Parts: sequence; C-alpha cells; structure tokens
Amino acid sequence: MSPTTLPTAPEHGHVTFLGAGPGDPGLLTLRAVEALAHADVLVAEHEVLDVVRTHARPGVAVVHAEAGPSSGPLPGTGGPHPTLVDATSTTAGTPAVRDAAHLVMEAARGGRRVVRAVSGDPGLDTYAAAEMLACAAAGVPFEVVPGIAAAVGVPAYAGVPLRDAQGADVRFVDARTASDRCWTEVGVSDGTVVVSTTLDSVAAAAGELVAAGRKPDTPMTVTVAGTTTRQRTWSATLGTIAQTLKQAKVLPSPEGGRPVIAVVGERSAPAQRDQLAWFESKPLFGWKVLVPRTKEQAASLSDQLRSYGAVPHEVPTIAVEPPRTPQQMERAVKGLVTGRYEWIAFTSVNAVKAVREKFEEYGLDARAFAGIKVAAVGEQTAKALVAFGVKPDLVPSGEQSAAGLLEDWPPYDPVFDPIDRVFLPRADIATETLVAGLIELGWEVDDVTAYRTVRASPPPAETREAIKGGGFDAVLFTSSSTVRNLVGIAGKPHNVTVIACIGPATAKTAEEHGLRVDVMAPEPSVHKLAEALAEFGLRRRAAAREAGDPVSRPSERRPGARRRRAT
Repeated sequence: MSPTTLPTAPEHGHVTFLGAGPGDPGLLTLRAVEALAHADVLVAEHEVLDVVRTHARPGVAVVHAEAGPSSGPLPGTGGPHPTLVDATSTTAGTPAVRDAAHLVMEAARGGRRVVRAVSGDPGLDTYAAAEMLACAAAGVPFEVVPGIAAAVGVPAYAGVPLRDAQGADVRFVDARTASDRCWTEVGVSDGTVVVSTTLDSVAAAAGELVAAGRKPDTPMTVTVAGTTTRQRTWSATLGTIAQTLKQAKVLPSPEGGRPVIAVVGERSAPAQRDQLAWFESKPLFGWKVLVPRTKEQAASLSDQLRSYGAVPHEVPTIAVEPPRTPQQMERAVKGLVTGRYEWIAFTSVNAVKAVREKFEEYGLDARAFAGIKVAAVGEQTAKALVAFGVKPDLVPSGEQSAAGLLEDWPPYDPVFDPIDRVFLPRADIATETLVAGLIELGWEVDDVTAYRTVRASPPPAETREAIKGGGFDAVLFTSSSTVRNLVGIAGKPHNVTVIACIGPATAKTAEEHGLRVDVMAPEPSVHKLAEALAEFGLRRRAAAREAGDPVSRPSERRPGARRRRAT
C-alpha cells in the first residue's frame, strides 16, 4: 500500500492522530488534508477545530474535546472530555463523561475512520501518547500524521531563527512542567532556549533562567497567538521582559493565561528580528477589512486579503435572486441551442451562474455553446466561464468594463457573420452602455434579465456596531450599490476606517454619502483594489517608522467624530 493512500476501513476501523500545527490553517500538511477528507468522525480541541474542520467531508461527526480530568476507562490519563457539537448521525455518541480515548476507540470499532486532531504535533501533545497506547491495547490500528510544533513554527513566523551557521545548541522547555534540574541545564548552556509558557508566567520563566546562570541582558522575544493574524511579538531581555509587558499594557490581563512561545538567546536580538519579521511586516497585518459583496464573489477577494496579512470580514450587501418572470430567460437559453445567436456576452460572474443554473435545469452542459462566440467583461467572469468548461473568445484587452468590452467588440459584418444577434444575460439594474454600444456596431441585442439584485438583510448587531464604532480598519467598496446598501443596512463607517473604492463612480457615491475616499484602484478590478489597499498599508507603515512612531492599525487610533468627506 502506498504511504499516501488511506487504507480501506476494516471492520474495527482506523484512527489517525493528526498534528494541526500552531494555528495557521495553511500549515496543515497534504497528508493531513487527505486524512481529514476521508474521516467519518473528527475529534478536536476548540483551538484547532476551525483549522481542521474546513477540510472534513460533509456529514462528518464532529466532536469537540475539552481538556479536563478523565472519568473514562483510562484512570490517571487526565484525558479530555468530549462534547458532541455537530453530527449528522449518532455514531460518535453523546455522553460527555467519556474521555476522548474511549470515544475514539468506540467510533473506530464501528468500522469508521477517526481523526484525532491536536494542536502542534501529536508527539508533543500531553494526551496523544496515552490515547495511542489505549488504541494499541485494544487492537485498534492507528497512524500518526506529524504537524508543525508551536515551538518551531511560532519563532519562524516571529522572525527568530533558532540556529545559524555556527550551529548553536537549541533547547526546548515547557515551563509548565519543567523541573529545577531542567532549568539548571538550560541555564548553564549558552545556546538558544525555546520556552513554552503562558503570558502571565513569562517573567517567572525569565527569573528561573537568570537564577540558573543566564545573564539578565540576554535577548528574549515573547510571541502570543503565533502564526495567526492576531500574532504579536515583544522584544526585551530576561531582566526587562516584565517591564516591557507592563508598559505594553499586556499585564495584568484576563488573557494572562494565553499560551506563548518565548525565545531566549542572541538569535532573538531586536536588530536581527527587525530584518526577519516577515509575517508581522505584511502590508495589512492584523487589519480587519470589511468586504461588502455577495458571498460567492467575496471568497477570492478574501483570500487575496489574507495573503497580505488582513482578516477579511464578509458582509453580504447584495442578494442575488432569480428574475420575477423567468420566461424571457427560458426562451433565450432555448435560442442558444437552436442557433438564434452569434454571440453571448457575460458581464458578471452572477450572469455566468444564472445561465449555468438554467442549463442544469434543462439537462444541458457547456457543449450547448458550440458554434457560439462567447465574450466576458473581465478576468473573474472569464474564470467563471472556464470553470463551466467554456473558454471565452473575447475578453477586453484594456479596461475590464462594458466600455472596455465595446472597444474590442467587432462590428457586425453580413459577409462573415451569418447571424446578427447577441444574447446579453445580466442584472435587472444594469446600465445601458453595452446595449447601446452593440446596437451602434450593427448588432441586434436580446437584453435579458438573468437575475435580480436586492439589498441583503442587515448584518448582526455586533458587526453594525463595529462598522459605526471604528472596529474595522478598512472597507472595500466594489460598486456604487455596495456603498448605498452597506450604509443602508449597517450605517456609515467610522472616520478612522480607511475607505477604498474600485473606481471614480464608486468613489463619487461614497463621497455623496459623506465618506472620504483614501484609496482608489488604478483600474476597475477587485484584485487591483486589494493591491492598492496593500500599497496604502505599506506607505502607512513606512511613514510611521520614519517618524519613529509604533506601527499601528487604523482602528487603534482614538475614536473621533464620524467620517466626513474631504474638502
């Protein structure tokens, strides 16, 4: 059997102990994603559930395990208590008193594939070894999928390499279980020490190292929420870390018990970290960015924002619904099959979706486009067509808009064009620019309402308060309707929020609603808009550093009056 092929589930099932890494979902291994896709039951702690659940198949039974004393058949393991939080069947069982090892084996005995996901790497997890032994004793086959340990992954994301060309010694210490002997051994060493501890115990760990022989001026970094967009790192020394955290108003704090990774040694010197802190230096690191678009359209934009370090928050402002009278659309789709059209022009992803759904309703597929020329208004619409199995014949070489499409659209030629008609499926509120331009070029146009756009329901109260109260760092407006609808369902963004618009028309609408536009895309593309916001973030970061000010997010500024249009 190939090592990358999951075994067929035997009668007594199978268990995969899986390392979910230190927090960044992108650090899951390919083998981990494969195992999750085949799981029947998923058992995971709260801190890793969101990381692994995305890759689980529909219908998986999800069990949330919380650390606590064991009351199951494995006395003394201190195993986690499982609580069933989501399942489409009862195979996982519901009693919360049974520990995770008992639950895992029970599910496996039923012939099911069980994935037991833990933070970091299973080999360093407190309970995984005991659960593996329980499986071995019960004859339940299992495998281990390693993950990136927090003690290694977090320093890498904080810009703190653990070794250099000289090959300095590296020691790993869990301060929560370290003995006096352990502290003495790392204290006499001059190598790098990686300490797993909690925020309110960092100073105590630093004190242990000083007492064991380390110099108080030894550099030290402390990272909380490592590898996530909430990551924050402080640089100090063993002797000053307590004061540094106090000045940063980190302690005392109700979050003092949060796990942290501290690195002690010359590798964590501030001068070097400033050059290597690649993650926290991303242009929009930690920015909460509001993406007011339809849910389907927001996904690719959100992925791009995440690549810049932002935390996108999707708020649908437009809902897409079928036309009130579908007969016109039905006649047009039948006309495609019978040869009524020379061209079909798609002006949005939603138009592609509407035609595709109508095709599926009639049992048609992309072959129905045979002999018809296909135009797409821009790259995103073209990608939607390719996903449908259709390669567009025409995409604007310049501006991705109706005007840009008209620039490249050929005039009707009775010699070369046997049919003079164009099918234009679009929204009920679309402008007449394209229709008028095609008629001017000599074409007949069937302008068909393929879908309606309506204002979405208001977002939750918490989101509305964040919009009006300055909780978001930026908002991306991708059309005039998104401006009108967001203000209508949620209110005006606060004056500290950066306003980014896709083009002049959208910017004008934003200004008409009393908003000051800070960023405008160089061309009407959602991806160019995200790039422009990232460039704005880089300039803002550079200006803060040049002025000697700490780099902060727009939402961290003191709230002031509501945003007013610039004059």
